[in-house]
Amino acid sequence: MREEQGLKTLRSIVSLGEPMKKYRAFEELGRGGFGAVSKALDTTTGQFGTVAIKIVSLQEKTSEELAVNEILVMRDTRNPNIVSYLDSYLVDAELWLAMEFMDGGTLFDVLRAVYLEEGEIGAVCRECLQGLHFLHSRRVIHRDIKSCNVLLGMDGSVKLADFGLCAQLSPERSKRSSRVGTPSWMAPEVVRGEAYGPKVDIWSLGIMGLEMVEGEAPYERIARVRVFELIEMNGPPKLQNPRHHSALLCDFLRCCLQADEDRRWSAQELLQHPFVTSGEPASSLAALVTSAKQVLEDWRGDACA
Repeated sequence: MREEQGLKTLRSIVSLGEPMKKYRAFEELGRGGFGAVSKALDTTTGQFGTVAIKIVSLQEKTSEELAVNEILVMRDTRNPNIVSYLDSYLVDAELWLAMEFMDGGTLFDVLRAVYLEEGEIGAVCRECLQGLHFLHSRRVIHRDIKSCNVLLGMDGSVKLADFGLCAQLSPERSKRSSRVGTPSWMAPEVVRGEAYGPKVDIWSLGIMGLEMVEGEAPYERIARVRVFELIEMNGPPKLQNPRHHSALLCDFLRCCLQADEDRRWSAQELLQHPFVTSGEPASSLAALVTSAKQVLEDWRGDACA
């Protein structure tokens, strides 16, 4: 009954029509547990505008409910630091989500190719915090903040993406307790199955900060069950070589990675942190994105040679 209700709700909010007639020239950008994301041309714009199409399988038990959440949150969320929703369709047992295309790729791709200076890390954190503050002020928890879900533009813009695991809070339901997210980025209260609020996103942002400094998240290469044990046992992860980094960066990460949710700073508070306020302007990230693109293209060329 719940699945049928979810599908009924989904049908009521998606567009009618055949997206294959509207979108052409698909080129896959990435694939994950949810399905795939492709770049496509919107033939109805007159200028053949480029869009990103996320195709989500609706085979899982809770997939309809999560899909409804994702559409409603994205549709009602317009912010410079959040990827814009364009349209959605049901195609057989799949949901097609059309979104703004970000031509700089993911932060994960950039981290694979180039090293970020502290001013650039501060810029990325500021842009993400602006998006999180906007979401949290509307009682939305993202629940899967990590470098794969932060998109960049060739102009240096930074936007949060992938709202497939988001939760909408309400006066009647001001906390959640589902253990969802990506293990290495999960806050301790999520791992323990306790009730939690928007500050779980701040912990994940802190882990992403470590990811930007070290090149990967703590415990990223370790099995899921073991990750949960380590988060519980070891407490907040720390920089491998804190003396190599500024006191401002270390303090910013400390404010994000407080095991006690009450002591963890909010997005609004972190936007005033000196590490964030002294970060480079977002436009300075354009050169970084261009360099990363070139490095990745060179690697691909070497692999094909």
